[in-house]
Amino acid sequence: MTEKRIPWDQYFMLQAVLLSLRSTCNRLAVGAILVRDKRIIAGGYNGSVSGDDHCLDAGCYIVDGHCLRTIHAEMNAVLQCAKFGVATADAEVYVTDFPCLQCTKMLLQAGIKKIYYLRNYHNDDYAVRLLKLKNVAVSQVKIDKEYLHMVAASQLKISLDD
Repeated sequence: MTEKRIPWDQYFMLQAVLLSLRSTCNRLAVGAILVRDKRIIAGGYNGSVSGDDHCLDAGCYIVDGHCLRTIHAEMNAVLQCAKFGVATADAEVYVTDFPCLQCTKMLLQAGIKKIYYLRNYHNDDYAVRLLKLKNVAVSQVKIDKEYLHMVAASQLKISLDD
């Protein structure tokens, strides 16, 4: 008997959730996955510049209500592509939280054609307007509990087999 396969959108979103577990931000853990042709081309989570203090260790560096120390997950994913020479044009992003205005503009400039997100998070009206202007599709992904149970069962099997 074959178990039901997880749909692509939920599979990639769970990958973004998994990446968010690496976040070093005290305020919100975010993960992002860039995908092209059903293949992950990059991933990122929110955290500090490599070599700098992490918010988890030194606290957030807050100015005007924003942590200046943190690089957002979407930006880290796009920067990973830049660092390793991977094109972002026509890719899709799966991100745990609706992108902020700055990340929305960056994703548009990077040529992202579709944004999938898990949770609403201070959805900026201007960001939504820009996405419509550029005809970038936006879709909220709901993760079915059955897949979370499958992940938990798989992890339980791994720990029992160790």
